[in-house]
Amino acid sequence: MSDSMAITDTSTFPDPVYRDTVLAPLFDGAKTHFAGHVRAINRAHLVMLTETAIIAPGTAATIAGALRDIDAEIDIPALTYTGAYEDYFFLVEAELRARIGADTAGALHTARSRNDMDHTVFKMALRDRTDTALTQALDLADALIATAVAERDTLIVAYTHGQPAQPTTYGHYLAAVLEVLLRDITRLSEARAALDHCPMGAAAITTSGFAVDRHRMAGLLGFTAPLRNSYGCIAAVDYVTGLYSALKLMFLHLGRVVQDLQFWTAFEVGQLYVPNALVQVSSIMPQKRNPVPIEHLRHLASATVGRCDMVVNTMHNTPFTDMNDSEGEVQVAGYAAFDSGARVLALLAALIPATRVRADRVAANMDAACVTITELADTLVRVEGLSFRQAHEVAAHTARAVIADGQPLGAGFTAFARAFTDQTGHAPALTQDAFAHAVSARHFVNSRTRFGGPAPAPMDDALSALRVDAHALRSAQTQRRTRIDAATTARDTAFDHLMTGA
Repeated sequence: MSDSMAITDTSTFPDPVYRDTVLAPLFDGAKTHFAGHVRAINRAHLVMLTETAIIAPGTAATIAGALRDIDAEIDIPALTYTGAYEDYFFLVEAELRARIGADTAGALHTARSRNDMDHTVFKMALRDRTDTALTQALDLADALIATAVAERDTLIVAYTHGQPAQPTTYGHYLAAVLEVLLRDITRLSEARAALDHCPMGAAAITTSGFAVDRHRMAGLLGFTAPLRNSYGCIAAVDYVTGLYSALKLMFLHLGRVVQDLQFWTAFEVGQLYVPNALVQVSSIMPQKRNPVPIEHLRHLASATVGRCDMVVNTMHNTPFTDMNDSEGEVQVAGYAAFDSGARVLALLAALIPATRVRADRVAANMDAACVTITELADTLVRVEGLSFRQAHEVAAHTARAVIADGQPLGAGFTAFARAFTDQTGHAPALTQDAFAHAVSARHFVNSRTRFGGPAPAPMDDALSALRVDAHALRSAQTQRRTRIDAATTARDTAFDHLMTGA
C-alpha cells in the first residue's frame, strides 16, 4: 500500500496478547501493591482542590461520598483484569462516572496526571517497605549488641587470608560486624530520605495553570515537602536506584559474615556451635550436624543482591523522561528484594544470639597455629630491647619449632631460648613463666587496649558508642513513621469533613 492511501484499522483495544502479557500483570500488581496509595492520593488531592477553591465544596462532597462508597463496596483483591479499562486508575475513574456522572467525576483529575500520581505511589510503596527493612535491620543491630556484650571476653581465633592469624574475642568480631551494619543502615536511611519529597503537582511534566498547593498535598500524604523541579518529579529515578544500591550493600556485607559463620561451623574448624534447633541431620549419615540455616542465609543474601542489581540495571541507558522502564513491573519486581532481605534479617537475628563459641576447639586451634606469636615478638622488643625485625626472627624460629614438634606455643620455652640465643648470642632475660604469660591468648587480647582493640576497656567504649548510634538511627526511623501516621489521620479527618459540604 502506498503512503498516500489511508490505512483502515478495525482493531480494538486491548489486543488479547497485549492484555495478557502486559496489562493484566500490571493490573494485578496495582491492586496488590498500589490500591491503598491511590486511595490516599485521591483523598488528599480532593482535599487540596477544595481548600484552594479549585472545585466547589458541593462538588467535593459528592466526589468524597462516591470515593467512600467505592472503597467500601469494591473487593479489590477479588478483581480480575478484563480489559474493559486500561488500568486500575481508569477502573476507579469509571466507577466514579457511573455513580456521579462524568462531569462531576472528572473534576477529581483536575491539575494532576498519571505521571505524578505514579511516581508518588511508587515512593509511598517504597517508603513502607524501606521502613520495615530499617526496623528489621535495627532489630538485628540490637541482637548483635546484646550478643557482643555477652561475648565480650570470649576468645576466638581471628583469620586473615583464610588462615589462623591472631586471638581476639567474639564480641570484638561482632562489634566489627555491627559497625558495618550501622553504616549500611545509615546509607539506607539516607536513601530513604529521597522518598520524602512528593511529586504530586508536577502533573504531566510542567505543573499546572491551576493554583494547586503542592506543599499541602505533600503534607497530607506524609511527605516532608514537594520535590521541587516538576520535570524531575516524573523523570528522575535516583530515588529507586539509590535505594536499591543501598539495600544491595547491606546484604552484600552481611553475606560476608555468613561466609565466616559457615567456615567457623565446619568440622575441621569447629569454633562455633549451632544449637540443635537450627541444625538439620543427614538422611543417610547419622553423624552429621548440618547448620543448613547458614546456607539459606547465604543464598537469600545473594538473591537479594541480585534482585537489587536487576532493578538498578533496568534503569541503565533509559531516557530522562517518564517511561515504563521505571514503573509498575520493575517496581513490583523489586519488592522481591525486600522480601528475601527480610528473611535474612530475621533469620540472622535469631541465629547469632543462639550460637556459642566452643572454647576447647578455639584453644586447640590456637595451639596448633601459634596465633599468639606476634605478642612474643612485641614482648621481646619491650623487655629484651630487640628491634622488631630481630624479634620477629626469634618469634618465627620459635613458631616453626613448636609446630614441627606438635607443641603448643606456651610449652615452647626451650625452643624459644635456643632461637633467641642463636639470634643474639646471649640467653634471654625472659623467664619461663614470663614467656608462658606473654604467649597466652588472654594476655594477648587484654594487652590490646588501644582505641578499637579487643581488650575490655576499648570494647566497653565501643559498645557504648554503638548503642548511641543505633538509638539515633531508630529515633529517626520512629519520627518518620510518626509523621506518616499523623498525616494519615489528618488526611482522613479532612476528607470526612468534605462530605458535610461545608
